[in-house]
Amino acid sequence: MTTASLKPKEPQDFSRRILLMVTGRTPQVVTETLYAIAVRPLPPARPFVPTEIHLVTTAEGYQDARLALLDPASGWFHRLCADYGLAGITFGPDQIHRITDAQGRPVDDIRTAAEHDACADLITERVRVFTADPQAALHVSLAGGRKTMTYYLGNALTLFGRAQDRLSHVLVPPPFESNREFFYPTPQSRALYIEPLKRYFDAKDAEVTLADIPFVRLRDSLPSRFKTLEQGQARFTAVVEAMQQALAPGAVRIDPDHHCLRLADGRVVELAGADLAFYLWMARRRLAGDPVVRIPGKDHGRWTTSERALYTGYLEQYQAEAARLDIREVTAVGARAVGAMTNAFFHQRMTSIREQLEESLGPLAEVYAIQAVSPGRPAGYGLALAPEHIRILAEDCR
Repeated sequence: MTTASLKPKEPQDFSRRILLMVTGRTPQVVTETLYAIAVRPLPPARPFVPTEIHLVTTAEGYQDARLALLDPASGWFHRLCADYGLAGITFGPDQIHRITDAQGRPVDDIRTAAEHDACADLITERVRVFTADPQAALHVSLAGGRKTMTYYLGNALTLFGRAQDRLSHVLVPPPFESNREFFYPTPQSRALYIEPLKRYFDAKDAEVTLADIPFVRLRDSLPSRFKTLEQGQARFTAVVEAMQQALAPGAVRIDPDHHCLRLADGRVVELAGADLAFYLWMARRRLAGDPVVRIPGKDHGRWTTSERALYTGYLEQYQAEAARLDIREVTAVGARAVGAMTNAFFHQRMTSIREQLEESLGPLAEVYAIQAVSPGRPAGYGLALAPEHIRILAEDCR
């Protein structure tokens, strides 16, 4: 394998390239940004020509963007593409996503708390959907829209962004900045009259540049349920809360009566059967200060006394929980007693518990998982949680 083949793909090398923006009453930020990323990027950046453009806006913003940018005869998006030979960009009314109220009606502006929540949720969902596609690179621009809209957009990218995703802001110098007649530097001269200065300026002379904005990527810390589209729409507040929980210190209450683990932040992870008994067994060893578990060998006939005691300890724990668990499963475990503490069984239990933790907690699962906590051959396994952070609820009342 060559060094070149190991080099990460650049955003412009992805087959699907998305420009996502929020806009208000200044649709020209779209063409200004498109010009800066696709026509005149600052070296060493290479042109990023989107395959599609998406906007999040209000009802008024939708009308402005549709008329100013997408009119078949005079739309500035079509003019820019023709002037600079940009082809294959999907951008039409279907790519303009309007913020709606609880009744599904597009809102004219973002004024109320409910409208702010709707805006945040729509932006979050767009970013989540786009970043769920491994074949896509997402470029997010903060050039348009209200301050709260750009706040939500930047935070959504921080929560979901990947290595190939980018965040930027377009810079337009005076006197062209905020001028409603300026949309991008044209290849031919185009006179613009700037009213405050009482002078004409040439749009060809404008220097539009892009400021790349570094951002922290927290995607790997999110629970997996937020990164898959099968789970339904994700609300901004729910994703932020999940991230706050993921960054909080760990503590667990084991609830055998309800077959689950209860975390300090209120989340519940369901465990039952052999998995719950295994976790309880490991937790009680941690609370008692017992040595870490060295996984027994595969040859049952050559078990040492201490290795056989591991199986005995686990089976006693399993049978002690029989009243709370599935009796048929308890019976099945007893029937295969001789093989219950093999390497395969041990890893099966650890893997099953970890998968259930990761489904609910994402990378935070590592805090609560049974894992290698002591080096050696074989390694020593146990819970890394401090004993003071472990409680078994069924025993609090004994």
